Amino acid sequence: MAHPCRLLETGFNTGAFNMALDQTVLEGVASATVLPTIRFYGWKPWAVSIGYFQGLEEEVDTQACSRRGIDVVRRITGGGAVFHQAEVTYSIIIPETHPLYRRKVLDSYELICQGIIDGLKGMGVSAQFAPINDIVVDNRKVSGNAQTRKLGCILQHGTILLDVDVELMFSLLRVPSEKAKGKLIEDVKSRVRGLKQLLGREVSFDETVEALKRGFQSALDLDYQTGDPLPEELKRASVVAQERFANPEWNQRR
Repeated sequence: MAHPCRLLETGFNTGAFNMALDQTVLEGVASATVLPTIRFYGWKPWAVSIGYFQGLEEEVDTQACSRRGIDVVRRITGGGAVFHQAEVTYSIIIPETHPLYRRKVLDSYELICQGIIDGLKGMGVSAQFAPINDIVVDNRKVSGNAQTRKLGCILQHGTILLDVDVELMFSLLRVPSEKAKGKLIEDVKSRVRGLKQLLGREVSFDETVEALKRGFQSALDLDYQTGDPLPEELKRASVVAQERFANPEWNQRR
């Protein structure tokens, strides 16, 4: 029997609002006021997000981001710093009472990431799950994912790269030493691919979202109920964005 799931496509928003809406939907799923939810979104302006446990100034050149008009935001999930540019981002929230909930973190990553793998397959890309939380094509990373467990739910979100600008990324992220920067850039270039590089053509945000919607639907046996965030969710997310994710005290807390 297919699993009812709310499908949200919220377009492009600021880093603070994107993270606030993820948190707001988490609260709604936890309280059973909304269905388990999958959301697809983008970032405008571009943004750097850092993991919950990271130190902002150690990871990000905040002045370089400011000069370029690039948002900086701390996630509620762990993991490393991520530059959100040409990509599709998804989030999925599942309560612990749900048949798709997996108690082991690796099991839940593998299950949820199968939605991305199936979506990419529909685009002609053969990808594999690379524990603990990456998806690779010929050992080159095309998707990174992060997860937290709060309020009796799994919240997992991740990115699917459409294109990669490694030089720009490393102009925004801090590296241990300038001497190591060139080698690091070449290393990342060899290990990371966007769909543009994999397919040899421009790949749009909308095309990728459509493929991922089909992929998650088939992999997780989802029965989509398409809609928009509730007015009260948008109102709450705006407050959370301002009070938490756009707040320097939150972003600079470590």
